[in-house]
Formats: sequence, C-alpha cells, structure tokens
Amino acid sequence: MSLPPQLSQTLEGIKYQVKDAFWALSSCICQQSAKVKINGRTFKIIRVLGEGGFSFVYLAQDEHSGRQFALKKIRCPSGSEDVRQAMREVEAYRRFKHPNIIRILDSAVVQDPNGDGQIVYLFLPLYKRGNLQDRINANAINNTHFSEREMLYYFKGTCEAVRAMHAYHAPVGTKPNASRGNPELDSHVPRLSGEARRLSGEREREQVHGSNGSDDEDDEMFPHPEGDGEGGYSYHGPGSNSDANVPLMSKSRSHEEMVFDGDEELERLHHQDANGDAHPGETELVPYAHRDLKPGNIMISDENQPILMDFGSTMKARIKIENRSQALLQQDIAAEQSTMAYRAPELFDVKTGITLDEKVDIWSLGCTLYALAYSHSPFENTQTTEQGGSIAMAVMGAQYKHPPSAYSQGLKNLIDSMLKVNPKDRPDINEVIRMTEEVMQSLR
Repeated sequence: MSLPPQLSQTLEGIKYQVKDAFWALSSCICQQSAKVKINGRTFKIIRVLGEGGFSFVYLAQDEHSGRQFALKKIRCPSGSEDVRQAMREVEAYRRFKHPNIIRILDSAVVQDPNGDGQIVYLFLPLYKRGNLQDRINANAINNTHFSEREMLYYFKGTCEAVRAMHAYHAPVGTKPNASRGNPELDSHVPRLSGEARRLSGEREREQVHGSNGSDDEDDEMFPHPEGDGEGGYSYHGPGSNSDANVPLMSKSRSHEEMVFDGDEELERLHHQDANGDAHPGETELVPYAHRDLKPGNIMISDENQPILMDFGSTMKARIKIENRSQALLQQDIAAEQSTMAYRAPELFDVKTGITLDEKVDIWSLGCTLYALAYSHSPFENTQTTEQGGSIAMAVMGAQYKHPPSAYSQGLKNLIDSMLKVNPKDRPDINEVIRMTEEVMQSLR
C-alpha cells in the first residue's frame, strides 16, 4: 500500500535528518572529525550549525587552506528536479547584490555516496556572531533586551535588504518563470542547459577547467568573500572533471553553460531584443518575496551589520491565483517553506481570484520587529504555545498584544502598521523604511 505523498515526504525528511545527525555526532563519539571531499578538496566537518527539512548547515574547514565556511548541505533524493529546486536558491544568492544580503562563495553538486540521489553543497560566509534569534535567546536567558535604537538599527538594515528584492528590476521580456509550484507558470521555466544538464545526467562529461593548475593556483581560486563577481569562483583542483564533483559557478563561462532565471536576465541586459520592440538594457520591475523572514534568518556580521540569508523559499512575489488548485498549491508551498509564526495570513488560506505579492514579507517584518522587542513572535504567546490555541487562527485574526515595556509608541505603531490582515492595508517596504527612520530620529 502506497503512502500519501505528504506523509512519504515527511518520512524521507526524517530519514535524512537521522542520517546527517548520526554522521555529525559519530565523529564526536569516535573523537575525530567527519570529512567530506568536494571537487578534489577535503573539508573537515567541525560541528552542526543548523538543520531543517532536507538540509543541514555545518561549520566546515578546508584542510588545504584552513579557511572556515558555513557549508549548507541540501539532499536531493529525487534527482534532477530536487537539484533544480536547490539551484534556485543558488540563483537567488547570485541575483541580489546588496551589503545586507549574504553572498554565496561557491556551490557544487555531488552524487550522494549512499546512492540516494544527489547533494547540493553551498559554501557561505561564516558569521561567528550568530543571528538575531541567538541574540533573542541570550536576552531571554539573561533577562535583558535590545535597546530600541539597536533593535531599529538591525531592523532597518534588514528592510534595506528586503527592498533590494522588492525593487528588483529584470530585463524586459524575461520569462515569468519563478512563481514556483504554479503549474501554469512552471511551463515557462527554461530547461537547464550546458553545465546544468550535465548535473542532472542529461549531458556527457565535459571538463569545466583545465587540469594543469597547481596547488597554489587552486588555493588562489578557492572561494574568497569577494568571489561572487564575474560569475563566481569554483574549484579546479584534482577531480574537478568528475561527474560527481561539478562546480555550479565557474570563473570562465562558455556559451553552453548554465542557463537559470538569473543568468537569462543578465544576458538580456546586454543583448536580446525581446519581442522585437525592447531595447538592450531596458528593465522592468519584477519584485521577489523572501517568504521566510524571521530573526533566525538574519545573521550579524563582524561589523555588526544585519545580513539576510536563506533564500530557499524565495520566488517572484506576484502570483495570480486563478483557480482552487493553484490556491491549494500555494498554500502547501507556504506551509512547507514559510515559518508558521511569521507567515502572513493570506498564505494560511489562499483565496481564488487574488494576487499574492510582496506584502507577505511586510507581515513577516512586523513579526520580526515584534520578536526583537518582546523575544517571541506576536503569535507565539501563552495561549497558542501552552493552552492548545491555534497559531493559524491567531494569525488570521491578528490576535496579539504588546506586553508592557519602555518602548516608544512610535515603535508600537510601526509594528502595528505591518500586522494588518488585509495586505492592501500594509505599507510597502519604502514606507516601512521611512517610518523606521522617523522612529529612530525621535529617539535622538
């Protein structure tokens, strides 16, 4: 008897979580570090930094150079389609360039040594100061809290990152292919070509880089913080021409390389006359929504800057819901990818005839600012967490209160403005930033 798809997926996720947890913890029991080899490089796995669904994030150290990274491991048990989904996250990291958005250093696809599909590895900067949720947890333990000025500083930087997504401009004529999960729109997603086809087994082996590079040259090309320019950097050490060790981003690009949404857009910026009447360099507004804004996805850099991360849920923001099947599909995607206590009410019960848009992020920003002020989401209160209440019902009714505090009325008004059930009543990101600056100025 076959299991329902949702139950089957849940069981698969649990299986891979147990596998990765055992792999990470067994090294502690044996008093030696687990290791993984990618593109001819050996990485020592020091510890687990985080986990969720089919992914784990590890503190990893390159044995050759000694550099440390946050290594995100995404299991793709179903093969090419799962790889394609993971590569959308890579694409999002490459698309948005902003000081408050994390930059991917490199990425690679390898065959799962256990034979269960493939694994996508993302190499990300290591932020040793942790994230805002870590700060919230520390505040709760130490019975302290953010000052209003510090809280608004982190919040404003996060909003600036979100504005880069909501105000994204794509070349005119770019195909509307990133409304993930929408069958009508998915038909417009371009097929992977070149290197990407090889990753999913659709193309024969092709060497990406020459194999004559020395160790010194290889070390120089290893990901640096600035390595995302000009298409990014990749390894080209021993084994780089193996099907099982293929970099996703290479310094030298060919005409037959990956074509993702982002690459297509960049190409259109320089040469393509869309529909015969567009001009090279002409762009149009194509807002993207993060879809999982929360304190745990906002890192703190060594310079004390907020850095927005985790773009696994990111998609084009404006999705027209024309029928019930589309509504249920978007509802399921949100349930799977958007954290419940920070999820907008329109994603709990998606209605036919509406257009979902970037205002889902504004709601999440309101929840995030509330959490910075009071150490929890407005909908993670005693009633919902201890008394059997429903977070979904609380969210859809905007049922929350401000606990007693010394915070200004301006801050409370800012939070309230974002937590409106009707998306049309919420401010856009520019208005949120303007109001945030006004509250900050009032504190001087």
